[in-house]
Amino acid sequence: MNVTEHIESVYAEVRRRNPGEAEFHQAAAEVLETLGPALDRHPEYAGAGIVERLVEPERQLMFRVPWVDDQGTVRVNRGYRVEFNSALGPYKGGLRFHPSVNLGIVKFLGFEQIFKNALTGMAIGGGKGGSDFDPKGRSDGEIMRFCQSFMTELYRHLGEHTDVPAGDIGVGAREIGYLFGQYKRITNRYESGVLTGKPVAWGGSHARTEATGYGAVFFAQEMLATRGEAFDGRRVVVSGSGNVAVYAVEKVHALGGRVVACSDSTGYLVDEDGIDLELLKDIKEVRRARISAYAEAKPSATFSDRGTIYDLRCDIALPCATQNELRREDAVALVKNGVRAVAEGANMPCTPEAVEVFREAGVLFGPGKAANAGGVATSALEMQQNAARDTWTFEQTEARLADVMRDVHTQCRATAEAYGADADDYVLGANVAGFLRVAEAMLAQGVI
Repeated sequence: MNVTEHIESVYAEVRRRNPGEAEFHQAAAEVLETLGPALDRHPEYAGAGIVERLVEPERQLMFRVPWVDDQGTVRVNRGYRVEFNSALGPYKGGLRFHPSVNLGIVKFLGFEQIFKNALTGMAIGGGKGGSDFDPKGRSDGEIMRFCQSFMTELYRHLGEHTDVPAGDIGVGAREIGYLFGQYKRITNRYESGVLTGKPVAWGGSHARTEATGYGAVFFAQEMLATRGEAFDGRRVVVSGSGNVAVYAVEKVHALGGRVVACSDSTGYLVDEDGIDLELLKDIKEVRRARISAYAEAKPSATFSDRGTIYDLRCDIALPCATQNELRREDAVALVKNGVRAVAEGANMPCTPEAVEVFREAGVLFGPGKAANAGGVATSALEMQQNAARDTWTFEQTEARLADVMRDVHTQCRATAEAYGADADDYVLGANVAGFLRVAEAMLAQGVI
């Protein structure tokens, strides 16, 4: 069987074993179709079944999460944790609380996490989890009771040397606090390193909140530098208005760019004066209101629930909301309007068809497993600090983050060139660089 047939057979088996899991199929296809050059050069990986084992999670957990709402009604949600690959270290990846969460989405996120974590150079494996629970509109008491019930089942599978969750969509410092409290209560152990994304006051890392958004901007900055360009004076759109988007806006402004638009699930706002970061933070982090409240508060802003944020003219686009939000027609519109670079702040926000449009047009494209690696990299730095009972300053941590993102960018370009592609092929570079590191560890550890 040649390499192409080998890859096709693995993908066919992925589809057979995981029916109906479209996002996982997409993530697997996106990686597998780039691995040919690596498998040609390393035939030993085929003999050891590396790819076959890589696409099959080491463990998939699914469980009931019963809880009681403020009216005394018993509610039942479903919880997940997919522990995908531990060749490089304990499973590491966030928890997502959102109505769209199902097993296929958790598997796609966990699969992406394997390569993303490998690219950071840290000793962390890949995993992901979450629930179809929706925290929007719920009281603090309801969220606390849900988190306690969720952790009552999950705790037995966690540990600083086993599996270390963090936050994701719907899981911020509040939720991490409730989860950690229940873990500590059940185990009678203060294991700071069992969860990351904690507030700084009790074991969290400075810059963790900012890390994913900052990291995406750092990666985009490195891509632009290869063409002698920078953010200074550039017009930028950032999809989303959650944690990643907010801090991407903050770092773009710090680098001299001007973010003119952001969005949420109800629509998008445009502020030609540049997004007022303090107002945006107040609306999304304090009031937890819809993005339309920004336009109501600022006369220079307009809100629209028609079309998409990608219809706007921009030099740089940072999709930071959710998977498959940027489709082929959006990519065509961005190219037509002069976009120079796209860096994924979210996990797989661009469809394969959109990515193809960018590549054909010569647009710099940073895939999520490279461009949004800053969050998990800083989570690993938080684990280091917890293990040493130490705390670093914001400046120390941000400097380490910038170094990691620079190294990820360098790896991607060098690997793409080494395996016969153009240096700007960050998709192949990220996939192959991550794969090689995991494959070598799997080969060394035997058939497990």
